[in-house]
Parts: sequence; structure tokens; C-alpha cells
Amino acid sequence: MAQISLYGTLHATIYEADKLHSGGGGGHFFRKVYVLFTSPCSEISLFHKLMANVEKTIGVGKGVPKIYATIDLERARVGRTRTIEKEISNPRWYESFHIYCAHTASNVVFTVKDDNPIGATLIGRAYVPVEDLLTGEEVDRWVEILDEDKNPLESGAKIHVKLQYFDVTRDRNWDRGIISRKFPGVPYTFYPQRQGCKVSLYQDAHIPDGFVPKIPLAGGKYYEPHRCWEDIFDAITHAKHFIYITGWSVYTEITLVRDSRRPKPGGDISLGDLLKKKASEGVRVNILVWHDRTSVGLLKKDGLMATHDEETENFFKDTAVNRVLCPRNPDDGRSFVQDLQISTMFTHHQKIVVVDAAMPSGDTQKRRIVSFVGGIDLCDGRYDTPFHSLFRTLDTAHHDDFHQPNFTGPIAWDVLFNFEQRRRRQGGKDVLVQLRELEDIIIPPSPVTFPDDHETWNVQLFRSIDGGAAFGFPETPEDAARVGLVGGKDNIIDRSIQDAYINAIRRAKNYIYIENQYFLGSSFGWSPNDIKPEDINALHLIPKELSLKIVSKIEAGERFTVYVVIPMWPEGIPESASVQAILDWQKRTMDMMYGDIIQALRAKGIEEDPLNYLTFFCLGNREVKKSGEYEPSENPEPDTDYAKAQEARRFMIYVHAKMMIVDDEYIIIGSANINQRSMDGARDSEIAMGAYQPYHLSVRQPARGQVHGFRVALWYEHLGMLDDTFLTPESDECVRKVNQIADKYWDLYSSESLDRDLPGHLLRYPIGVSSDGTVTELPGFEFFPDTKARVLGAKSDYLPPILTT
Repeated sequence: MAQISLYGTLHATIYEADKLHSGGGGGHFFRKVYVLFTSPCSEISLFHKLMANVEKTIGVGKGVPKIYATIDLERARVGRTRTIEKEISNPRWYESFHIYCAHTASNVVFTVKDDNPIGATLIGRAYVPVEDLLTGEEVDRWVEILDEDKNPLESGAKIHVKLQYFDVTRDRNWDRGIISRKFPGVPYTFYPQRQGCKVSLYQDAHIPDGFVPKIPLAGGKYYEPHRCWEDIFDAITHAKHFIYITGWSVYTEITLVRDSRRPKPGGDISLGDLLKKKASEGVRVNILVWHDRTSVGLLKKDGLMATHDEETENFFKDTAVNRVLCPRNPDDGRSFVQDLQISTMFTHHQKIVVVDAAMPSGDTQKRRIVSFVGGIDLCDGRYDTPFHSLFRTLDTAHHDDFHQPNFTGPIAWDVLFNFEQRRRRQGGKDVLVQLRELEDIIIPPSPVTFPDDHETWNVQLFRSIDGGAAFGFPETPEDAARVGLVGGKDNIIDRSIQDAYINAIRRAKNYIYIENQYFLGSSFGWSPNDIKPEDINALHLIPKELSLKIVSKIEAGERFTVYVVIPMWPEGIPESASVQAILDWQKRTMDMMYGDIIQALRAKGIEEDPLNYLTFFCLGNREVKKSGEYEPSENPEPDTDYAKAQEARRFMIYVHAKMMIVDDEYIIIGSANINQRSMDGARDSEIAMGAYQPYHLSVRQPARGQVHGFRVALWYEHLGMLDDTFLTPESDECVRKVNQIADKYWDLYSSESLDRDLPGHLLRYPIGVSSDGTVTELPGFEFFPDTKARVLGAKSDYLPPILTT
């Protein structure tokens, strides 16, 4: 059957199944067990021992059927019900799903399974042809359940489902940006949009005085950059009642104030000592740090990820600082194998700081809530400035040793509530401040700007998290759906970060600018060349949404550009199997996107470089050696990557940002990477915010508010210059200009000789694109400079995709 494109939203309801008794799926299950028990005697004995051990450990073998159903668009899983233990012949779920689609499929597939602690046993599948949905009318029917050979089950089993498909063009926000100041925010999410907020955007941990040139904004104003770590230092220093911090890593030895030209009283104190000091003053200090389960004596105290979690725990031992090392515990309803995967492979990745703060009015009797959310942990290796110096600050700002917003107003309380949910789930004894006891001091959630203030912000909080990491989630799928959560196989998931990206991409009118530490996904659209895409399960939609947005603009004869900035390679040793596997997934993602774009260009008879629509960059720096420059006392091992990089005086600038800007009016910023780990909701825990200024929208004229100023300041930092074309990023002139500069900087970065410092940091990502959209090596660059790491990566035959996607 022909594959049909589904680009829009699918509303699906699974009501019930009927006649699921033996002779149907149950019979298949028992026949499989019977085959195992009629094996040779030695195998029977081994099987009995194995099953006895497994049953003793995890309860398998009790014989209690747990029936659940899933929804797939062909082979991409898009929904799953809870399990039903009673009425197994006629399980009733009555669960509804709001599904974003960017898939090609011939059928919507409903699969019925019997769950068990090791995995699940197939009962059968039911198929609804996609072509039946294209009219947009509601389809409500009983569908026959078939076996693996697509024959009806002996019992005559059926499943009752309802489906209705809405093409993306029927969305009133499609391709229109934020239509008005009354835009309600992203639908079907746990946190509603908050109005009347203040937001500060940070492009680096620190910005030196005078770095950013004058960037004109609306109303005769100019963009003013903010200093992240200085502001966090001030917020912690002046907190009176509580300081709440979560992080993938929190390192006690770092200092937050490092610019000798901007000293602060007490600025030389380490983060750990500062938090001890505040706790000794009576401030309630609570820290949640991810517990790397490898950080044990058998390996090393830092763990494989070098998060310093055990060091942090020991530093605050016997002090008033409340700290909890939080492993990534699974939610209920998973198999034993899935539980093991989650607890050992995934992390708590949220990065937030929440404090009480003084009122801007100077009222000494009242306090407000201030929250910081973003992609930068308070740990080593995160401090940087727009200069991104490699060698010249090794004995000063980077001795021993991004993007992030902060906000006040009602949104800050949502961040606080997120912390409280996590602390109550994994924190043991309740040491949270009881805010009702401070109701005369802490102002309640309320706007901090007047409705007619042109600098006001509307902000919405998004998360990737499940009930294993957050307290107080609803227990039933019905209740979960009412508050914007996704029901699963007996677990409840918040995956609103992915939803926020999807909605923002679909609204986009002119351009999208992305910076992210990773870029891979939509594996359902990858070529099956030497893999089975259905086995990869990197199913989030963001890459496919981006390419389909570009395709829609090409079909409409309109300009649209997507800029993506990523690191040369993800964190780790570039030649290692894990990093090479990630780069391989990244290449396959790019292949899919460029294939979509080239196909659309050919259909319109357009001969144009696809890089004018979608272009990838990385960041790097190269410095000439100056006399008297500080040199580390220890030299690297000869012929290592590090030694080669020192000799060539170059290295990549590691992109740790997780940010997307749309049409200079809307920004998403937080901790989530563009990979399945971050977007899944049941893997790494994440947090992000989406925000815009209602008086600075791209409606009748280009937006010229703080988001615009922030983006232009970033481009100045990356390109080392400003140009009038940068004011219209979607234009052909702009994308050609940026690509030309990035090509030039790559040539300077990768050349054998070095005459002067690199004038900017934005480099073309070293790939080519063939006529059919396949991503190829850039001539002469099979490997990244100074390494033996393949730019296009390499498929791993032994690392499971769940680990590297």
C-alpha cells in the first residue's frame, strides 16, 4: 500500500478490545512457553533455574496478564495505553491521544500486547488505512485484530478506536507567527503561559564591558547584554529565605565572579563556600544533583561523566546545606530491562536556580521569587566569554578550571513548583520552605509588569520528565490528559519541550536559528541503508518538522532559512565508538532533511544549493602565540589530539547551548538537547522556557525587541562583525553572506599556517551535500583537524541505540 504523508495532528481514542481470550493472543503466548519447556533436558534445567531466579527477583511467572495497546504510524510508536489486569478478554481503556504527525505511513497500527517484567508478548494488530483519514472526518469503528501473518485471530478479536486527522494547514497559527498579544501559548501542556513577566537573556556566562556594539531596538532603545554568573552570584548572596539549585553537576570549587575589571565584594569566594555561608545564616539551601551511578570506588569518585557528585556530597557533609544525589529512577509500568536502562543510562539534566529576592521598588518588607533556567551547569568547564580564548586566560578567568535566562513574575513560581515536585519525589525528608509561613513576606504569583509596559514578557515553562522524577503527577491517563501530560504503560510523562519546538516551528514565517549540543532524531524518516530505522527509536519530530517547514515554503514560492549551530563533535573523545555513533546518527538526520529539500526543489524545477535553505555550522577559535603568554607547567603527551591542537593553536568552541529563535519574536531556551534522550520525556529530565514580548511581534513589521537584540548580539559574537543583511535572516542575501563568511573562517581555521587570530568563530560544518541530498565528506576533511575522528561518524555494531540517541 502506498505511503501517504501525514503532516498535522491526529486525535486518537482507544476505547476497548473484545474477545482477547485463549485461541487468540493468549494461545500464542502459551505456545511459546511450551516450546521452551520441550527443549533438551539440560536446557530445561537451565531454563527452570533462570526462571526461578528471575521470578524470585522481579516477580515474573505469576501469570497475571497485563493487557495494553499501542498506536504506531507504520513503525513509529506515537501512543501507548495503561495496562489492564482485569477483564483481560474485554479490556476497556477509554484513553485519548493528541499526536503530532510528521510521518509517512499507509496505516495507523493498533497493537495489543501482554506485558511482563522482561518485555511484552504480541497478541495482535489492527490496521486503519491512512487514506480513510485524509478527509478530516471522524473515523469511529471496530477493527479486526490480526496475527503476525495478518490473519484474523481465532477468537474473532476486535478493537474499538476513534480517529480524526487535522492537516497542519488547518491550524489557525500555521505559518503566521504569533498572531497577536492574546496568543495563548502552547496547548496541551502542564504549565499555562504566564503574563506580566520580566526576562533577562544571557549569551555567555560572562560578557565584558563594552563588548557588544550598539544594536538598535524598537522605541529608540539599544540592546543591553546581561552577565549570567554575576547575576547568579548576586541572587545567591542576597537571598534571605531559600536557595534551590538543581543540576547535572554542581561543582563546589568554582567561582562565579572572575572579571578583574568588575570586582564584587566577596566575589572571590567559591560556590561551595558561598552556599555554606548562606546556610549558616539561616537561609534554607537545597541542592538536587544527578547521581552518576558510576561514581563509586570501583571506578573513580568523579564517575565516568566527571560530575563531581560524590565530591559535592562530601563537601557539604555535616553542614546546614541540604543536598540530595538523585539517580534517574524509572517510573512504574516498565519492564525490568527498561528499568535498568533508565537508571543506568539516563540523567537528571535540569539546570535551575530559584531564590527569594528583594523587590525592585525597594520595599524591605516584601520579597519576590527569581528563577534561572538554562543550559549551563554551575560546574567546571562552563565559564566562558564571547572571546572564547583558548590559551590566554588559562591562569586568570579559566584557572583550574551558553545561554540562559532568568525571570521574575508568575513564571518564576512554576520553576519553584518544578523544584518542589522533584524534591518531594526523590529528596527524602521534607526540608522545603513552607511558603504559606512566609505569605506576609513573599508576594504571591502575580504580574511584575503593567499590561501596557512595552518591555513585558509572556513566558511558558516546559519539561521532559515523568512520574519517576516528579511528585504529584495524576495517577490516571484521563486526569493526566486534562493537565497536558501523556499517559503511557502505567507511567505519566511530560514531554512539553518537544511540543513547544513543534508548535514554534509550525508557526514560523521567515527563519529559524538554532544552537544545540546535539542534533539527531526523526529516525522514522531515515534511509534503511544498513540499519532498520524502526529499531533506532529516536522518534522525536524536530528535524523532520524543520525539513517539512522548508519544503512547505519551497512549494509556496517563499523564502525560508534554518541556521543550525552545533559542536564539531559531542562531548567525549572524538574517535570513541560512542561519539562516532552519535555523529553517524547526526549524518543520517542531515541526509533525511537535505533529501526532503532537494526533492521539493526538483519538484518546482528550481536549481539551487540546499545550503541556502538549511545550513549547519560549528564554532572554533585559533590564536597566534603572544610573547609572555602563560604556558601550563605540564605538556600533553606527544602525538595526541591535544598536543596537535596546541601546536596548531586551534580548537573547537564547545556548543553547550539548547536554544531556538523564531522570526526574532519567540525564543525557546533551556537544558534540552535535540536528541531522543532530552525530548522523550521518560529518559533525561529537562526544563525549558518559551517566551516572547507581546509588544514586539513580527506582525506588520520585523520584530525589534529583546529577542532580536539577543540574536544579533550572538551573531556579532560568532561572526566578529555586523552587517545590514543580518536584519533579515531569511533573505537570500543574508544566508549567502553568512555561509560565505563561515566558509572563509573554516579555511583559516583548518589551514596549515596561522598569521593572525581568527577574526570570528562561526565555521561551516565540514560536510558537503550531493545532488540527491546525501551528506558527504568535505574534500580533504575525512577527519576533524588534529584528530583521527571521522566527521561523518561510524555505525556502532555493539552500542545500543538507546545509549547514543
